[in-house]
Amino acid sequence: MYNPSENRYDNMLYRRCGKSGLLLPAISLGLWHNFGNITPFCVQQSLLRTAFDNGITHFDLANNYGPPYGEAERNFGIHMERDWRPYRDELVISTKAGYDMWKGPYGNHGSRKYLMASLDQSLKRMHLDYVDIFYHHRPDPDTPIEETMQALHDIVRSGKALYVGISNYNAEQAEIAIKTLKNMGTHLLIHQPNYSMLNRTAENGLIDVLANEGVGCIAFSPLAGGVLAGRYLEGFSADSRAMHDPRYLRPESITDEKINIVRKLNELAGKRGQTMAQMALAWILRTENITSVLVGASKPEQILENIKVFENAEFSDEELAEIDLILGK
Repeated sequence: MYNPSENRYDNMLYRRCGKSGLLLPAISLGLWHNFGNITPFCVQQSLLRTAFDNGITHFDLANNYGPPYGEAERNFGIHMERDWRPYRDELVISTKAGYDMWKGPYGNHGSRKYLMASLDQSLKRMHLDYVDIFYHHRPDPDTPIEETMQALHDIVRSGKALYVGISNYNAEQAEIAIKTLKNMGTHLLIHQPNYSMLNRTAENGLIDVLANEGVGCIAFSPLAGGVLAGRYLEGFSADSRAMHDPRYLRPESITDEKINIVRKLNELAGKRGQTMAQMALAWILRTENITSVLVGASKPEQILENIKVFENAEFSDEELAEIDLILGK
């Protein structure tokens, strides 16, 4: 039987999620690449336990995480029964729908039918009565935003999700979604954008919109698929994501120019007395406009290294200027 650490809340930083009552850990765990059938069940269990033992209370999933689709949720459902049922009220569990999930016209995008059916399937796979956060995973240009937001609104009213969020929306799309939901009487809790030192698109108005509207922000891919963890400074190892599971990070995307940038960032991190991954996470968390960063892990040691970010999370003006110079900003 799993007995969590008695000191699990002592060292984690928790931040309020926008203008809500919900606090999220500054580091959250994503159950994406490493919770499908390519990862041994015992490794998954160790990752979850290590996270929770160190104050990571937020586990983030989606309907099509795996591989295959749905496998991450199915595996988490087993973990739920084995370890987590007694601690359900200490967890924030999220899932999403918006990308392709099943065949035919009703298993993709943003219709009311898809979102509601997908959430019902997700709850069954995870052995849950409700999720804490349900996201629309990406904007759908062909479905009226009113229909998608009405579905999210009704999902909250049904009790199948306590809060709702969006992911991958740009600033204009997010503002429309926030106001549409607000007019229905539901507050949009959170947005999940792709945000890292190497992808700063969220700075083009999105983060400001979220701050102005009281919506939380949790960054996914904060280490750019491992690039900002320094995994590719010496080439590609056989067990790297780019070689082992290149669905979302292809070797050809890791250019010499990008590696040169990463080398300079790594040198700066060394001067700060931390790993490049820790510096990259601290950089995202440098303002309170970011509620949390969503990390993935294949080994418990990676989680333990990531949470050391709080040992040196401040930046001088000179360091921030140097980072911008390295990144060409």
